[in-house]
Amino acid sequence: MVESSASSGAVSITAVAEYAGVSVATVSRVMNGQGTVKPATRDKVLAAVDVLGYRMNHLARNLRTAESRMLLTMVPDVGNPFYAEIVRGIDSVARQQGYYVLLCDTGADPGRERSYFDLLRTRRADGAICLDPDTVQHALAEEMGDVPWVACCEFDPDVAVPYVGIDNRAAAAEAVRHLIARGHTRIALINSDARYLYARQREAGLRDALAEAGLALPPAWHVTVDGLDFAAGAEAARQLMSRDEAPTAIFAVSDTLAIGVIRGLRDAGFAVPRDVAVVGFDDIAMAAQIDPPLTTIAQPMRELGETAARLLLQRLAQPKAAVPGVLLPHRLIERGSA
Repeated sequence: MVESSASSGAVSITAVAEYAGVSVATVSRVMNGQGTVKPATRDKVLAAVDVLGYRMNHLARNLRTAESRMLLTMVPDVGNPFYAEIVRGIDSVARQQGYYVLLCDTGADPGRERSYFDLLRTRRADGAICLDPDTVQHALAEEMGDVPWVACCEFDPDVAVPYVGIDNRAAAAEAVRHLIARGHTRIALINSDARYLYARQREAGLRDALAEAGLALPPAWHVTVDGLDFAAGAEAARQLMSRDEAPTAIFAVSDTLAIGVIRGLRDAGFAVPRDVAVVGFDDIAMAAQIDPPLTTIAQPMRELGETAARLLLQRLAQPKAAVPGVLLPHRLIERGSA
């Protein structure tokens, strides 16, 4: 049986069972991840856990020191090609050290996030690498420094959590300087939500480069999207080109957005780069294969994954030691879109 937290005012497992209308044994099976509970019953139990704020203790003392040899890799969308090479890097280092990697699609769902972090709290997984910006932000806000995890790509250097990423601000500035060097003065930005550090940094880099050239970013040329998929990029491009004064160049903060931009421009009757230049960010495999090939900022994706895995293993080996953050180099890849 799983016991409730011993902290003052803690909710008991019995209270959860009564609220959900099930037995204590059923709650225990749900919280221990046993697959013998019907989905509808499991949902009732998890809803009760949510409402009551129940948190279970670590299991018995011997389990507290046991190793699962399992590492979690938490991504927001397993279909996004940006994450594929990073995951390969994580898996490569983990397997060399005798660990297995469980790929966790968070789907921007706080409930999923909590269930994955509960695997760490109950020692059914040894550590986690978070690539989901939402998950990283939630974990930082909840001050989960006692849980062994590492932030990859999205991070906060002022919080004592190991991280690996690139200098997003410098990289974005380099991309925009490339456009300015080719004579563009009307440069638009397609960005993600400003609650993410990478989005704020990439916008800051764009504004740095524009300011150096005596240029500005009018509000009409700044589009914020909800997701980083192709459709969002295509729709953002259509919005920009419908303005009274349209831009001649577009910087998108991800390659998936930029590839969608190229499609949206083509559908609207514009040629790339003759009418509008496009620069992306990441250098996913598809970037070199589209027509025209995409000019972009290359992140060292496999190395990001390998470094994240090494930082996590270092933290597991030395729980009390300070593990520093790491910034890896980026590169501007010049191709035919700009």
